[in-house]
Amino acid sequence: MNDLVLHENVTGPRGERVLVRRSARRRRTVSISRRDGDLLVAIPATFSARQERQWVTKMVDQLAGKEARRAPRRRSDEDLMRMAREVSEAHLGGRAHPTSVTWSTRQNTRWGSCTSAEGTIRLSHQLQGMPDYVIRSVMMHELIHLLVPGHGPEFAALMANYPQAEKAQGFLDGVSWAKHLPEDQDQDQDQEQGQDQEQAPIEDAIEGEGSTPQRLQRAR
Repeated sequence: MNDLVLHENVTGPRGERVLVRRSARRRRTVSISRRDGDLLVAIPATFSARQERQWVTKMVDQLAGKEARRAPRRRSDEDLMRMAREVSEAHLGGRAHPTSVTWSTRQNTRWGSCTSAEGTIRLSHQLQGMPDYVIRSVMMHELIHLLVPGHGPEFAALMANYPQAEKAQGFLDGVSWAKHLPEDQDQDQDQEQGQDQEQAPIEDAIEGEGSTPQRLQRAR
């Protein structure tokens, strides 16, 4: 990875560093992808400094726009409290009554926690954007802990009342596993694109804002 150069004048939509890789094998495309918390922009080795600035800015803006359009609405703490009431009524007979349900940015190794003596529930901010059934499953887990300590037979029996519990656990297990995957060796070839990579051919005119890959004007 020693061929990566920090592009100091541009940052990602979340403040990420932008790293640039020049490739002699890349002639007709520019791509952008996420890698270990950074943004990686791959450009042809023949690009001038002006072309690099132009395309790095364009690709970062394009990625930011796409992610903003597909990002789900962020739930508030009030939304979580409403969800808790719905889950309790639907699957626990309304027995669980939390005093507060909030997002927590301090829970990076667990999806949720509760303080049963106070009736408070905290869900990890990392659940934001995950499917509704997954968040509800974590909510169900913590609501049960307001009623039952530990994870014994009584807990398991109550958790079984949530019909998508196993599906949600499989989703969360996959997320946890993916976070610990080794870094893939970068494939800097036009025909091999990762799922989270945006690629733009350097040719023709701009087709439209939402096209992927977007065909862009040839750089001169």
